[in-house]
Amino acid sequence: MHGRVVRRQELTPSTVRIVLGGGDLDGLVMPDATDAYVNAAFPPVAASYAEVFEPGVVRESCPREEWPARRRYTVRSWDPAALELTLDFVVHADEGVASRWATNARAGDVLVFEGPGSGYRPSPDAAWHLLLGDESALPAIAASLEALRPGDRAVVRIVCDGPDHEIPLESRGDVDLAWLHRHGDERDESLLLAAVEALDFAAPGLAAGPPFGFVHGEADEIRGVRRHLLSERGLSRQDLSCSPYWRRTMTDEAWRQIKREYVAAMEADAAGV
Repeated sequence: MHGRVVRRQELTPSTVRIVLGGGDLDGLVMPDATDAYVNAAFPPVAASYAEVFEPGVVRESCPREEWPARRRYTVRSWDPAALELTLDFVVHADEGVASRWATNARAGDVLVFEGPGSGYRPSPDAAWHLLLGDESALPAIAASLEALRPGDRAVVRIVCDGPDHEIPLESRGDVDLAWLHRHGDERDESLLLAAVEALDFAAPGLAAGPPFGFVHGEADEIRGVRRHLLSERGLSRQDLSCSPYWRRTMTDEAWRQIKREYVAAMEADAAGV
């Protein structure tokens, strides 16, 4: 599938919102989920094929150096009436193919993608919701908060670079939200874990039962939080949706090369609990 850039907005110094329309979005079927994602395909500058292409066909017919780079992005919102798909991109200087594309995107530019897929929506049966992550998890966290019903309880902790990197979040639920600002040093690695360790799961409003946790973001941070929730808080793997989106000190490509092995090691952690 593909869409064309309709609007581009800089939400924060590190977050760019891209709204896609046109293309063949009239055939998009969005799952009933708040973590719906698309697999975007970014062709190299010198690609010999057209701007609208089938990724599978390119892989079969073109040399490897012309294959598009693949990146997964959470859908921030889908407007079925306007046929507009909104994606938020975390950008860092000019690093990474997706970051460069979002930084330089202009009206009419094409984005080819496959999907969407999904796996999570806040369960109405959960006693309460624990939503943890950083800027990369914000689209899913924001969509999840918007899906809560009046009276639903959520505790949200989000790591970001500072006050100007915070974005407004809306919800009909009862939300305890705290932004955790990075220091720019080794303390950043434990910000999220320390915030979760400080939570009182027996506090009024939370003591009704265990939460369902949505824990997504930087790999080592997510791994530490997951281990804590399983071993110290007594949650089961069925109580958690966890995914390491990126890893500190690694490029997108380097992370993609080891991600499967890393996730397997995370599962081994859980097996030992």
